[in-house]
Amino acid sequence: MNIVIDIGNTRFKVGIFDGKALKEKHSFKTKDELFLFLNQRSFKNAIVSSVGISGDEVADRVNAIDMRITLSHLLPLPITIRYTTPHTLGVDRIAAACGAWEMFPNQNSLVIDAGTCITYDWVDGEGNYFGGSISPGLEMRLRAMHTFTARLPLVNVNREVALVGDSTEHALQSGAWHGLLAEVDGIIDRYQQQQGAMQVIVGGGDALFFENRLKHTIFAAPELVLIGLNRILLHNAD
Repeated sequence: MNIVIDIGNTRFKVGIFDGKALKEKHSFKTKDELFLFLNQRSFKNAIVSSVGISGDEVADRVNAIDMRITLSHLLPLPITIRYTTPHTLGVDRIAAACGAWEMFPNQNSLVIDAGTCITYDWVDGEGNYFGGSISPGLEMRLRAMHTFTARLPLVNVNREVALVGDSTEHALQSGAWHGLLAEVDGIIDRYQQQQGAMQVIVGGGDALFFENRLKHTIFAAPELVLIGLNRILLHNAD
């Protein structure tokens, strides 16, 4: 069995793979919880992706028999990075792009990762990754409206709120959620106009919430980053 570890802004996510098959998924709130889990298991190969704490620190705690690696743009990848500043490229974006390439090889793909931030990334049918764009995620939008105004309250996320908010709370929730849906639909429109036929894959913690709420057909893949990390791990283990 191989282990892949995705360290994001709020969670530590773990996938256990047998070849290409995802056998187990785990999520931890703290590093200590993750380390306790790692102390109880051993694996053949391991890869760690981190946008927060040191990935090497976590990799050092994995009991891996054959290989233990930390993701960076310098690692051999199944796609070709065409980003002009690859050293600044988030490893989560690399993993998501590789996940899309694993799911839809040799096809143009718009990869949307819906988490703390919303990232849009373009991979062409030859496996070239060109980059994309980054915008605030749903909760970040709500926090920003509270932080940068004098009187607007901090409200909870509400993905079922009506378009016409009948209170300040509902108006904030509506603006954040329906504004985000309109943004995603609009970005997909622009890519289709520029690039033509493509697959649209939505990953991240909010992926399932976009199903049946957009006018476009999408493939919701909440485990997209884990799939991509496993693809990278297998690419390096060959």
